[in-house]
Amino acid sequence: MHTDLVAALDIGGTKIAGALVDGHGRILLRAQRPTPAQEGGETVMAAVDAVLGELTVSPLWSRATAIGIGSAGPVDASAGTVSPVNVPGWRDYPLVERVRAATAGLPVELIGDGVAITAAEHWQGAARGHDNALCMVVSTGVGGGLVLGGQLHPGPTGNAGHIGHISVELNGDRCPCGSRGCVERIASGPNIARRAIEGGWQPGVEGDTSAAAVAAAARAGDPVAVASFERAAQALAAGIAATATLVEIDIAVIGGGVGKAGDVLFTPLRAALRDYATLSFVQRLTVTPAQMGTDAGLVGAAAAALSRRSSATTAVVGG
Repeated sequence: MHTDLVAALDIGGTKIAGALVDGHGRILLRAQRPTPAQEGGETVMAAVDAVLGELTVSPLWSRATAIGIGSAGPVDASAGTVSPVNVPGWRDYPLVERVRAATAGLPVELIGDGVAITAAEHWQGAARGHDNALCMVVSTGVGGGLVLGGQLHPGPTGNAGHIGHISVELNGDRCPCGSRGCVERIASGPNIARRAIEGGWQPGVEGDTSAAAVAAAARAGDPVAVASFERAAQALAAGIAATATLVEIDIAVIGGGVGKAGDVLFTPLRAALRDYATLSFVQRLTVTPAQMGTDAGLVGAAAAALSRRSSATTAVVGG
């Protein structure tokens, strides 16, 4: 494994984080700026440039051989562009070209943020040692990525594994993506809370209507809160089982804010999975919480860059 450094960017609607990461996944230097998400595209890019500027002035920068970007999507890795839903100033924005120019022509690898988290969990986290895995982020939205045959599988545009927009309810509610009955429409944090409120759940005196508050109520035995999490678990189980049946994954890793609900989510999820993952080659599928936490986006972006750089020998993302 190479021990030279790569640079990493984790770009989301709230923050733009950057790091220099070594070949063992250790973050040696960090930089961060708030994302001016409601500003124009060039203002957002100025924040990216500021993060890169902090990295490039470090003596460590001379060892950086590539840069990986994990960005909120949609992304188009084939075109090098990004169109994050929550950053309206960037539509088909030529991020790869701009970052390459800002880093004196370093090779740039662009992937979606769900794929970046998958890369991190496979390299250093809960999916380590598994050649075929689905890793998911269940939070405000539901995203994900795939590892197939021991390699990160981002797909041609960098969006493969986007399980949040698998339809699991044919006549379900219309999803903002335009489809119906998507996993995200049922299992994301806001939709768990929405379903609980529609079912009559009452928040506490603080008025907290988040999925975390619903999870707390479910732990305390509130039947409406329990039912909302069970419904989310069923949707997740159906999407995971469909993915496993299609590409034969053997582990599904779940992170994000909803994943932190613990047994409130994982107990009904594992029970529901037994109803959906019924064929012999998917019956041993396991579901487990993510391990990488808030550094997952940076570590995953670095892993993708390292994997690209070393594809002629041994891919780092294979662990």
